[in-house]
Amino acid sequence: MFSGIVEEAARVTGLRREEGNLHLTLSCSFTGELSIDQSVAHNGVCLTVVDIKGDEYTVTAVQETLDRSNLGLLQVGDLVNLERSMRVNGRLDGHIVQGHVDRTAVCTDVEETDGSWRYTFEYIFDPEMARQGYITVEKGSVCVNGVSLTVCDSEKDRFSVAIIPYTHDHTNFSQIEVGTVVNLEFDIVGKYISRMIQLSKE
Repeated sequence: MFSGIVEEAARVTGLRREEGNLHLTLSCSFTGELSIDQSVAHNGVCLTVVDIKGDEYTVTAVQETLDRSNLGLLQVGDLVNLERSMRVNGRLDGHIVQGHVDRTAVCTDVEETDGSWRYTFEYIFDPEMARQGYITVEKGSVCVNGVSLTVCDSEKDRFSVAIIPYTHDHTNFSQIEVGTVVNLEFDIVGKYISRMIQLSKE
C-alpha cells in the first residue's frame, strides 16, 4: 500500500529482457536501506526488489505489467518515481494507492501558469471500465506515474492536474512533455462504490 508521495526520482541504469520479463536496475539514494523481497512503487507500479549491488538494485516486471504500464518504454537514463510502502503508523499525506496501474494515458498539453504547470492527459474511453470506476471526478484523486494528484477539468476521456515547482523538480514530471505516456491508477474508493452500485442492480 502506498500514498502517492514520491520519495525520489531514480535513474534507470540497466534494462534486461528475459523471455516475457523485464529486469530493471536503478540507482537511488536509499538503496542501502532496501532489502530483498521489499515492495517499491516504480512510476506507481508495485515491484519487488530481487537484487541489490552497491547503490543499485533490480526489480522485475512481468508481461502483464508491461502491457498495462509505461515501464516497457523506459530507457537507460530515464527517471522513475519511487515510493516505498506506507508505514502503518504514518500520516496519509496523499491518498490510498495500491500500486496496481489501471491503464496508461498520453500527455496532450503542458502549460506553465504563474510558476506552476498544468498537465492534461488523455486516454481511450471504455464504457465498461467506466462502469467499474476507472474514471476521474472533479477534485477527486488520481495517481499519475505514482504521484497523488487532484483532478481538475475532468471529462470522460481526459483530465488535467496542477503541478507545483517542488513536485515538478523532484519527480519525473520534469521530463513529461506532449506525447509522453504515463501510468494511471484511479481511486480505489470510486472503484468499490461503482462495483457496489453494479451489484445492487443485479
